[in-house]
Amino acid sequence: MIRRLDEAKLILIALPVMLWTLLPIYHLFVLSISPQDAVLAGDLWPARPTLQNFALVFGQKHYYLTNFWRQLANSFVIAVATGVLTLVVATCAAFAISRLRVRAGRTIMNMALATYLIPAAFLAIPMYKGMGNYGLLNTRTALVLAMIALASPYAIWVLKQASDKLPRELDEAAMMDGATPLQLFRLVYLPLMKPSLVAIGIYALLLAWNEYLYAFLLLSSEREVPLAVGLGLFLGADDAPWNLLMATGLIYAVPPAAIYYVFRKHMVSGITAGAVKS
Repeated sequence: MIRRLDEAKLILIALPVMLWTLLPIYHLFVLSISPQDAVLAGDLWPARPTLQNFALVFGQKHYYLTNFWRQLANSFVIAVATGVLTLVVATCAAFAISRLRVRAGRTIMNMALATYLIPAAFLAIPMYKGMGNYGLLNTRTALVLAMIALASPYAIWVLKQASDKLPRELDEAAMMDGATPLQLFRLVYLPLMKPSLVAIGIYALLLAWNEYLYAFLLLSSEREVPLAVGLGLFLGADDAPWNLLMATGLIYAVPPAAIYYVFRKHMVSGITAGAVKS
């Protein structure tokens, strides 16, 4: 009876949370299949549902969508590059701090984490000026570098905490067999850190995928911006086609949702790795 009461309490808490989460997604879908003249009708379900909106998006048959496929490709390139390069930086840094115990490694990591004391929006202008000094403005490289700078401190901290849980006897045994630090990194460290590496890679990828402020600031050409900024262009006019905006937004939400669903087990186990010390 006590267990059933506890389950009932959890259900009572979960139902409002689920409804609160799914309601915006439902309205997004309803508007994406609504004709233009029925967008503001406020119906719970459109009287004349249509998939024509998605055909217009895929065919780039609206002046707001002339660069749809290009912007979607930009989003993929920026997100994947950010995920891969953040993994390289964070993995090497965490290995050096946790396993090789480089001098002042923990101090450097704590200083990197201290950058989160400043809101990311406040760093946008200094980042813009820095990219301008190096001639990187209006290039995808500028946004990738900015996203790596934002994602790396947390990524290093998570991987370092997960690395601390690995038995040091493995390192000692490998070194006794003549393994070099590079072999230790490749043959021992990376295979054991796989769940955390997957989690951090996806975290950095999704961070770049959803970024708007830095993408809007660092990229000015409509052909270079990711689709997140392209969606914002719909709001530049009073007669914006909301049904096409919602259809595009729904398409843009599918890849991260699919990635999270496929790797959800690694995400949970990887991010929580090292959260509780034994």
